[in-house]
Amino acid sequence: MAFDFKKEYKEFYLPKQKPQIVDVPEMNFIAVRGAGDPNEPDGEYKRAIGVLYAVAYTLRMSARSGHEITGFFDYVVPPLEGFWEQGAPGQIDLSRKSEFKWTSVIRLPDFITREDFDWAVAEASEKKKLDCSAAGFLTVHEGTCVQIMHVGPYDSEPESVKLMHEYAAQQGYAVNITPERPHHEIYLSDPRRTAPEKLRTVIRHPVRKLA
Repeated sequence: MAFDFKKEYKEFYLPKQKPQIVDVPEMNFIAVRGAGDPNEPDGEYKRAIGVLYAVAYTLRMSARSGHEITGFFDYVVPPLEGFWEQGAPGQIDLSRKSEFKWTSVIRLPDFITREDFDWAVAEASEKKKLDCSAAGFLTVHEGTCVQIMHVGPYDSEPESVKLMHEYAAQQGYAVNITPERPHHEIYLSDPRRTAPEKLRTVIRHPVRKLA
């Protein structure tokens, strides 16, 4: 059976619908950076997602292309994630989506090296006739965070964020969003096939312990 990150690391991908504090270890990602409204048809965000999945599945199916990856084991491609910024750190205005700066990512298994990654970018570009040069190898260590499972439309996320921040304060933490540790979302539902009120999104914010 293929290794499924969501099932093996439930504390990071399947939290409850109430806030919790979690320590997130260092992880590697395929990353594409961009700006603008993610809902724009055929916009920059949609193209970035296409690049991410092209590289992700090229790595997943690398053996079929004759590329051997040391330590490779069968796995399910992890869910799409996103780091979001807009103006001052932590200040998100959903009415101004055109001002978003985002880094869209898909997690990489630890056995994927930079050399494997570079091979996959070149291979995907050639085989899929898609320019994947925007994809980068990104390492992120979020550390201590507060997170929650938000169920509902993306535009109702502020309700869950409010609960997260209140809980963090009650537990003796201050929200610590910075350019290096931005607002983070993990998308567990496909918005093309899921009703808005049933969308499941992990929302995660970095925190620091108050003295």
